Formats: sequence, C-alpha cells, structure tokens
Amino acid sequence: MTDVSIATGHDSITAALEVPAGVGPWPGVVIVHDAFGLGRDQRDITRRVADHGYLALSPDLYARGGRAKCVRAVFGDLMRRRGRTVDDILAARDHLAGRDDCTGKVAVAGFCLGGGFALIVAPEGFAAAAPFYPTLTGGIGGVLDGTCPIVASLGRRDPVNIGTERKLREGLDRRGIPYDVHTYPHVGHSFANQIPGLGVAKIVGLGYDAHAADDSWRRVFAFFDTHLR
Repeated sequence: MTDVSIATGHDSITAALEVPAGVGPWPGVVIVHDAFGLGRDQRDITRRVADHGYLALSPDLYARGGRAKCVRAVFGDLMRRRGRTVDDILAARDHLAGRDDCTGKVAVAGFCLGGGFALIVAPEGFAAAAPFYPTLTGGIGGVLDGTCPIVASLGRRDPVNIGTERKLREGLDRRGIPYDVHTYPHVGHSFANQIPGLGVAKIVGLGYDAHAADDSWRRVFAFFDTHLR
C-alpha cells in the first residue's frame, strides 16, 4: 500500500492507493470511508478491491487535521450535499482517471456516511456506484437524477436505512437506471466493516457479518465487472 497526495483544487489531501498485481491498465474505484476514517479496516477494503483487479484509492476525508473539526465539516457537507468533501472525492476520481495505468473508467464505493457521498457523487462522471448502508438526510430521490448504475447493499436491522431499498428501487426504475439493490435480512448497519469495539453494538443493529459482507462484495464486483470492464 502506498499513501499518495491528491491535489483538490483547494489544497491537497492524502489517500491510500492499492495497485493490482500484473500489468494494467485497470479500471479504478474511489472508496469513501465511514465516520471512523481511514483506518485499518478501510485500508484492508482498499486492498480487497485491488485484489479483484481495480486501482483502488481511499481519500482521507479527515486529512486536514483535528478529527472533531473534520468530522463536523464532513457531516455538514453530507447534509448540504456539496462542499469541500464532495470536491475531495471528485479530485480522487480525477487522480485515478489521469493515471497511465487506469483505463479512465472509475467507480465509487462508500460505507455509512461514505455511502451517502457515493450516492451524491454518482451522477458526477462515475461508471458505477456501490453505496453500503448509506447515511443520507433529506431523502434519496433528489440524488438519483442523472446517476450512474448503482449496486447497493443494506441491512434489514439498520435503523438508518428503513425503507431505503424501496426508495432506491422506485427512483431508479422511474429513471431507467440499471441497479442491483439487496437488503440482507439478519444484519444491520456496518455489516461490511470490521471496526474494533463494535461487537457489543450488534444488539442495536451494528456490527460485522462475514457472510453478508462477502456476498455483498460478490455482487459489487460482478456489477463493476459489467459496467467498467
């Protein structure tokens, strides 16, 4: 894994980059972290995506220092659906697309707040989007206009995403957007993230589930292979 610097137009931020084995060029995937930031779990996910044959880049949305300040700023951008965080994600897209070892096609994936951002930026030049249990205030319909194909993974025990599958399906059907939306029946929020300390939180609909995580990645990679290769 290599940490790289991404020019954002305002300044620069750091990001974790993983490159597949072999000889490119490859499609790219921007991976947007959850509220816990660019930690070990996010870096493992970045490697997992690269192992499937994609250039994988995880921008650090908290790179400007002062975690509490950064968290407030990032969640503020999520609520406004615009701002520096959106610019950072689009800068990561441009960074990947501009590499000699990238085909130019780039997808976006995200978890929790990162899943919300994945939906927000999906109309902005991405070939596909993979939101995992997205956190998004103000409804989903408004972010689907002009969106790219979407593969979404949800948990039925997730209190953040009650009704999200239905809303996504209805909105994407109306717009004729290809999609794969699935809700796993026995899991909740963060089921694809291995975050220390979340084990006891399963009683309130939080926590990792290996079966649901593996199956969701199987679906995501099949969807990406269709729309990026």
